[in-house]
Order: sequence, then C-alpha cells, then structure tokens
Amino acid sequence: MIKTIVFDLGGVIITLDHDQAVRRFEQLGLKDARQQLDPYTQGGIFGQLEQGLISAETFRQELSRLVGRQLSYEECRHAWLGYAKELPQRNLRCLEQLRQKGYRLLLLSNTNPYMMSWVMSADFDGAGHSIRHYMDACYLSYEQKVMKPDPVFFSKMLMAEEIPPSEALFVDDGIRNVAAASQIGFHTYCPKNGEDWTQELLTKLEEE
Repeated sequence: MIKTIVFDLGGVIITLDHDQAVRRFEQLGLKDARQQLDPYTQGGIFGQLEQGLISAETFRQELSRLVGRQLSYEECRHAWLGYAKELPQRNLRCLEQLRQKGYRLLLLSNTNPYMMSWVMSADFDGAGHSIRHYMDACYLSYEQKVMKPDPVFFSKMLMAEEIPPSEALFVDDGIRNVAAASQIGFHTYCPKNGEDWTQELLTKLEEE
C-alpha cells in the first residue's frame, strides 16, 4: 500500500525550459552553455554545484572566470531560474489534495542553492508559500552531496523516513531516475515535462 509519494521538482512540479536556461547562460558569456547544461544531469561546475561539491559563491567565481568577467549573484540566479518556465496551479492543488488524503509528500530533487532560493521563498507559489507548504520533507542533492540516479540518494531518503520503497511512489520525468527507483523497489510514474499528470496520478493511486 502506497503511503508516501516522492516528487521530483523540475519537469514535474515545475515545467522546465531548458532552452531558456541555455540562452540566459549564453547571454552571460558562456559560449558552450548548451554542452555544459544537460537536460537531466549537470556536468562540470554545474554538476559540482548540484552535488554540493562547491558553494554558490564558488560557482559564481568559477563561472566568472569562464566568461571572463565578474558576475553577480543575481546574474547567476537569473540564469539558473531560466529553467523555471511555469508553476501550474493544478499541480499545487493536487499536492494539497494528496496531503488531505493522508499521503506523506516528499521532494527528491537534483537542484542547487540558486534555484532553491526561489523555491524555498514565499514568492514560490504566488500566494506567499514556499515548497515547504506542500511537502512534508525535502531531500536536495546539494545538501545530501549525491544526485539521482545514484541509489545512495534514494537510500538516504528511505533511511531518514524509515519507510520501505514498496510503500512509496516515485514521480520523476527522468527515465534514468525512474529506472533506478524501480530497481530499488519503488512504485514509479514517469510523466513528461509539462504534462498534466494530476488526474493520472490520482487514478494510479486509487488502483493500488
């Protein structure tokens, strides 16, 4: 029986715009932004930031070095937030509905301090709430020092929550991430980025 639902952030709760993020980093002067920014798993200083190997400040300094000029924190943040295309209100309503039904909701995300400076703020949903209003707990790659699809990330969350994977549904738009979760024993659901997954998810839960 599913008691816990684990959500990815980008591509599920938030609709991602990879091209917009690439354009913003290119505008900062990063000529190979498209090569540096993988749609699902970041590399180089981008991956190091999301894995918590470097701080937001070190990232700013290293990106400044790559582009040949001093960048501000706000410039870096603006570029990262290019990934956020929209936050569909239907998704938030569904999250609230799931909590009312008694499910425990968790966030498991490959992300970074720049993106989370918005997601964890009162500006997130347009109604004065951060993501914490909708989630019981958040597990973030840069805090946990590990990224999906590494099984260690899932294991850390399961240990902290003291739950078996057989009682959890993992929702992620990344095929590799869903495959990794499935191998561990999670129930899984893989909607496409920007797709309305709300009704299908509710139906899936009713069938369990």
